[in-house]
Amino acid sequence: MDVRVIRSGAVSTHAVEELPGLLDGDGLLWVDVPVCDEAATRVLGEVFGFHPLALRDAAQRNRVPKIHPYQDHVFVVLHAPHLGARGHVHYVELDQFIGKRFLVTVHGPTNPAVPPDIPLRQTRDVLRRIEAGKLAPATPFELSYAIVSGITRLQETLVEDMTADVWRLEQRVTAGHLGNPEQFLEELFQARHGLLAVRTMAALGGEIYGRMAALSRHPQDEHYIADVVDQFSRVRSVADGEREYLQGVIEFYQARTETKMTIAAERLAVIAAVTLPITALSSVLGMNLIVNDHTQGLHLVAVLVVMAIMSGTLLTWARRQGWW
Repeated sequence: MDVRVIRSGAVSTHAVEELPGLLDGDGLLWVDVPVCDEAATRVLGEVFGFHPLALRDAAQRNRVPKIHPYQDHVFVVLHAPHLGARGHVHYVELDQFIGKRFLVTVHGPTNPAVPPDIPLRQTRDVLRRIEAGKLAPATPFELSYAIVSGITRLQETLVEDMTADVWRLEQRVTAGHLGNPEQFLEELFQARHGLLAVRTMAALGGEIYGRMAALSRHPQDEHYIADVVDQFSRVRSVADGEREYLQGVIEFYQARTETKMTIAAERLAVIAAVTLPITALSSVLGMNLIVNDHTQGLHLVAVLVVMAIMSGTLLTWARRQGWW
């Protein structure tokens, strides 16, 4: 658990034991919890008096974002994306307790497949900006705004990466160089899954901050909340646009595949139509024309000529119908 106090843009680090005194002091108190274990839960409950249900949500995985307002703070759950193996998008959870003069950020829990440093990206980036003098948050909402803006930028970056995959797939479809159809279909659906996952995160995050705007008791922080809502809305719109574009690529690929299958079926039908009368004729007359003791040569030649005429007639008719 990292305990920091921000005063006039300067960051000082403190021990966990100093929390009760720091909570009553001046400056912006920021507590960052990498893992919400039993010890961290006990400290947060004893020092800040957080509700047990909120502490339970902070300690376990939440599959959807949420917001719970309390008398002196707001509890918020958000998700950031992390692209894993085979195109799977992991939901990396970030919980926030936003008070009047404190911010508590809690990371995870996460899927074991997610590297342990991934959940800490946004808070570490914000801390580096503060230590470099590029950011000087004065209120908890301003600090939270900087962290959440990092989440929306990450979502936007993932949409950009997915768009590059969509363009590559679209070029393969229009050029006809698809390779293994099953592998190509898997790539198409992986790209759509990534866009849909980011779109869902942004849409739900926007709903959560829209609710926060309605609950806000601090007019000076309303513009931060409104800007976060706008960021989530923009990411959602961009992801929707790229997903619709990808859906068009998928539909074009499916139409091309279905057309090829239809053409193949038509050609097979022509072959069947041409060979069926010949097969029927040969099955009826074959045993009577070719026998072990004697072959009726004249009759055999006549039947072969009839077969050739029938095949030519059927092929000519199929050609006039435009079937091949």
